[in-house]
Amino acid sequence: MKKIVRVKDVTIGEGLPKICVPMVGETIPELVAEANFLMGLDLDLVEWRVDFFKEVENLDKVKQALQEIREVLVNKPIVFTFRSAKEGGQKEVSTSFYLKLNKLIAQTKLVEVIDVELFNDEEDVKKLVEAAHAVGVVVIISNHDFHKTPSKEEIISRLCKAQELGGDLPKIAVMPTCAEDVITLLDATRIMNEKYADGPIITMSMAGKGIISRLSGELFGSSLTFGAAKKVSAPGQISVVDLRKTIQLLHNNM
Repeated sequence: MKKIVRVKDVTIGEGLPKICVPMVGETIPELVAEANFLMGLDLDLVEWRVDFFKEVENLDKVKQALQEIREVLVNKPIVFTFRSAKEGGQKEVSTSFYLKLNKLIAQTKLVEVIDVELFNDEEDVKKLVEAAHAVGVVVIISNHDFHKTPSKEEIISRLCKAQELGGDLPKIAVMPTCAEDVITLLDATRIMNEKYADGPIITMSMAGKGIISRLSGELFGSSLTFGAAKKVSAPGQISVVDLRKTIQLLHNNM
């Protein structure tokens, strides 16, 4: 029996794929306005992409922003993500700051999930997982390849590694150059889900070519998908309204 992941009243790994919408505001007023807008949408989780935040290197300001976001998103699970530049994010910070930031935010208990990038030192990843789990925070261990789609075996290997390191939600996002790349990602998802995963996984093929992967998680085995409200945080994200309609349409006809 595979485990499921519960964050507030959202169950990941059971039923339809859940929808997460990123917040990409650069200032606290922008983030508060964005949070208020998201409260009017049919979504399951909100991801704060803190690498977009202009004062991200000021920990007090990050905590202040998070407290104000939390006051708006009272009942919505929040995913805290600093996406590094090497994996498609807005900026790079030192490893020590990355670790300090994620550990501090987990310990505030103002978020339900933190995202930890797989391609960090293994011991650092394990320490963050341990720190998060100690306070009941769920961990996504993620990898993003904005240049290509690795082989099916490599995709599965990375997801297995994320699971082995303690990730509650192993995640991979890859860039397709052709239809075959999208099929590679989808079949790797199927195999991982059927043979190796002990809980929910998150996969996607990015950009326009990969949109089908954001819609078909129920069939292939990806338990969470990312949609856009106003501004996308990754290529290929579609409107949360269209995403919900399409996921429901596919579910009703499966």
